[in-house]
Amino acid sequence: MKYDLIIIGAGPAGIFTALELIRGGSTQKILLVEKGVAIEKRRCPKVKTQKCVNCKPYCHITTGFSGAGAFSDGKLSLSYEVGGDFPSLVGERFAQELIDYTDSIYLEFGADQHVEGLGQTEEVKEIRKRAIRAGLKLVDCPIRHLGTEKAQAIYYSIEQYLLEHGVEVWFGYECRNLILENSVCRGVILEHEGVEQEVYGNRTVIATGRRGADWLDHICAEHGIAHQPGTVDIGVRVEVRNEVMETVNRVLYESKLIGYPKPFKNKVRTFCQNPGGFVSQENYDNDLAVVNGHSYKELKSDNTNLAILCSHNFNQPFNQPIAYAQKVGELTNMLGAGHILVQRYGDILDGKRTWPKELSQSNVKPTLPDAVAGDITAAMPYRSMLNIINFIAALDQVVPGFASEETLLYSPELKFYSNRVKMDQNLNTSIQGLHCLGDSSGWTRGLMMASSMGVHMGRQILAAEKEQV
Repeated sequence: MKYDLIIIGAGPAGIFTALELIRGGSTQKILLVEKGVAIEKRRCPKVKTQKCVNCKPYCHITTGFSGAGAFSDGKLSLSYEVGGDFPSLVGERFAQELIDYTDSIYLEFGADQHVEGLGQTEEVKEIRKRAIRAGLKLVDCPIRHLGTEKAQAIYYSIEQYLLEHGVEVWFGYECRNLILENSVCRGVILEHEGVEQEVYGNRTVIATGRRGADWLDHICAEHGIAHQPGTVDIGVRVEVRNEVMETVNRVLYESKLIGYPKPFKNKVRTFCQNPGGFVSQENYDNDLAVVNGHSYKELKSDNTNLAILCSHNFNQPFNQPIAYAQKVGELTNMLGAGHILVQRYGDILDGKRTWPKELSQSNVKPTLPDAVAGDITAAMPYRSMLNIINFIAALDQVVPGFASEETLLYSPELKFYSNRVKMDQNLNTSIQGLHCLGDSSGWTRGLMMASSMGVHMGRQILAAEKEQV
């Protein structure tokens, strides 16, 4: 079998590569390969069971058409300052132009016209002043909130558009390896129901998302694809009452704050804030359970949740950041008997575990019903834990009440980013005919930046196609 373009991974980066090609009038024969199922077939049984049943062979929340985006909170960050380091590769101004264009495509497919975080200038200034006093940086970023349920409808429309315009989509196929000849990528080896087959293509795009980061690291090492050690984020998902976050939720919707707390001065940041949202569980390979958060357009809870993430970089002599984070997650899962751990902030400061009875008596009721009360400090590295504690104390100066004794911390919240694949601004790797996009490439973090990178990839292929005519 021979295609002009093979795309591995039907997440935002892969989807928007194919979408931009079609919109640009490309005549190329495109194959989109996805390990999971079509978006209309993705179902999380926890809606009925009220607890994670550890679906096999993969978690439907993280795998399938549109990747983790379909079941995420569905927030599109509309500023180049948020979403990874892709702007440093192509230039900040151009990255912003790509974001604006990509946003218009989401609008065409039904995204909400309303943008959160605009206006309220004086109130933003007041929040920024409090952040500065606390030693934190407030990053302004308009947000287009799709909502978990609306995101699924939008991506379904995109899925049908791709199918109607001739893109072949193979669901249930997993990429096992690349086919290389003299530093040229000729295609891929796919597996479906235990049977492997070779598929050839003029170009191959790897866009496997955070779930595929570990796999891509091994592929880079095996084939000598130029890359460098990346960053891994280790942290917690924090949950407080909506009343505590009321002003920030109204003015900014999502407060993106960055700090470098003493004594270690590692970068610590807030991420994925969900007003009236719900804490959720995701399962990765090897039965690794991690925590995340969702926010619906219609269904609301009494709480706001957000991630606090501490960035870790490794180089000499250790250079396996993903393996390091996985070990932290495995240890935490062990303490929770396979479940997400939850602990009150006050209990952490008091040096004690949290008990179920104490949770039941608190103002903050967990929105993750099967989280296990315990002691996350028994598994969290000292450096990460102290960074998080000091960051929460600083954040309390910006949002009074955030560091309440009853504030809930869920663990593990882990963000796996691949070792950064070395590419030029046209997204060419050290292997001819091979391109790596999205979160698995180590260059993006989040829906919008990954989608924009896909648009850029589509344009590069279109340009090359026109040169050949």
